[in-house]
Amino acid sequence: MSTTRSLERRLGDALRARLPFALAELVMFGAKQAWACLFGGLLLVGLVLSDVIWQPDWALARYDALLIYAIALQLGFLALRLETWAEAKVIVLFHLTGTAMELFKVQAGSWAYPGDGIMMIGGVPLFSGFMYASVGSYIARVIRIFQMTFAPYPPFWMTMVLAVAIYVNFFAHHFVPDIRVALFAATVLLFGLTRLSFVIGNNTYWMPMPLAAFFAAFFLWVAEVVGTRTATWIYAGTARDDWVSFAKMGSWYLLLYVAFVTVTVVSRGALYRRREDLPDPDAD
Repeated sequence: MSTTRSLERRLGDALRARLPFALAELVMFGAKQAWACLFGGLLLVGLVLSDVIWQPDWALARYDALLIYAIALQLGFLALRLETWAEAKVIVLFHLTGTAMELFKVQAGSWAYPGDGIMMIGGVPLFSGFMYASVGSYIARVIRIFQMTFAPYPPFWMTMVLAVAIYVNFFAHHFVPDIRVALFAATVLLFGLTRLSFVIGNNTYWMPMPLAAFFAAFFLWVAEVVGTRTATWIYAGTARDDWVSFAKMGSWYLLLYVAFVTVTVVSRGALYRRREDLPDPDAD
């Protein structure tokens, strides 16, 4: 991890020597974000390449190949120390909750996996859990890479109640009225004052946590577009070339809070009840 931090500092110094300060900071922000979402990015590369090259008469089904690829990625990240074992625990938790949602949603007809594979349960290929795991991986890595802090952070039990309510609503709205509008409001009420602070070089910046979740949800919506355009999954009533509904961005916005709270179940080191409790930014 220290080697990565040293490379980041050298890159930042080189950019600031050649670019205007604001542009250099923006480039560094983008580079660190790309590094944080490396697992998800490589998984998307796998979706695109497998869609381009795979032939229906090959002995190994595409979904099974994607499962092998995702497992290899995960093992590689741990072996190369791109993820810590603590982060791996988060990823496993989100993998399990994501797979459970996939099983339910496919059976409910919300979306389907049109391809074939041996490693499937209830029409759901097992690699799909890694797509949720990639979100958990991103959140765990981005907190570490950007040295993020969250303050003032709401009482932990309240965040757990919100996360459980969001997760349950993804299932329950098929049978009872959908309460997602109330859940959107709850995220703003609970986290509206929470500052997500992050470090680029020697500078600390911040944004409201709901705004950060909105930006992340947009890029997850872009990933959804990639998934449907490669026919990895298809939403009910849509075709491969149809754009994914912007409503899915709202779903991801809510699901990000579930993912974030899942991360805090394992690690709460970045959470501070008061801004006064934040560490000294000038301390080494």
